[in-house]
Amino acid sequence: DAKLAALGRIHSGDEARRAIDYARRHFDNVNLDLMYALPEQTLEQARRDLETAISFGPQHVSAYHLTLEPNTAFHRTPPPLPDDDLAADMQEMVEETLAAAGFERYETSAFARPGRRCRHNLNYWTFGDYLGIGAGAHAKISLPDRILREARRRGPRDYLADPLAERREVATAELPFEFMMNALRLVDGVAPALFEERTGLPLAAIHARLAAARDENLLVLTPERLAPSPQGVRFLNRLLEMFLAGD
Repeated sequence: DAKLAALGRIHSGDEARRAIDYARRHFDNVNLDLMYALPEQTLEQARRDLETAISFGPQHVSAYHLTLEPNTAFHRTPPPLPDDDLAADMQEMVEETLAAAGFERYETSAFARPGRRCRHNLNYWTFGDYLGIGAGAHAKISLPDRILREARRRGPRDYLADPLAERREVATAELPFEFMMNALRLVDGVAPALFEERTGLPLAAIHARLAAARDENLLVLTPERLAPSPQGVRFLNRLLEMFLAGD
């Protein structure tokens, strides 16, 4: 409960356990979200949290390393966090513990039992389109000559008066990074042909960046597969930086 309060969560541990129990009684496909590398968290505390989650029998677990987002209290006044070595130990523990429990890691933070990968999120990770319906919703829409991103107004009254808050065209120079930012989260990657299918750009347009990433042993590229290497999975931010516009 102290960790939940420190994270600004308004529920207690008991409330979370009751919600899980209710979900398990009414659904046969349940995901649990966890965070680790929390303020003052030890490796054993992280392990206990994960083992507790596994004990509920979920079909899918999303395990996220805590990040300090801009414009949050933690970002303004950072709490004492695990150092890089301890955080890396926690990440390794998460991967090993979930694998031993029968979960397959298929995305940077997503682990699923066989046949239980999240189809909803796979659409995002393969740079698919989606509609934004309702206050605060976002959309990505591919047209024959451009890709649009849209945001709906967050306040219900504002939304009812005029739903569209923002619409912008994704610049051609931004498309490689936007695609890779999603696709390279998938451990198995995607078919190389998907890049042109989703962006309208030939893969040859980013040949130099692909070659540089492969030379650094961060990327696997074959006629059938475009994927992060094991090193690329571990250092995903470095891999993604190589596809930023202007780099």
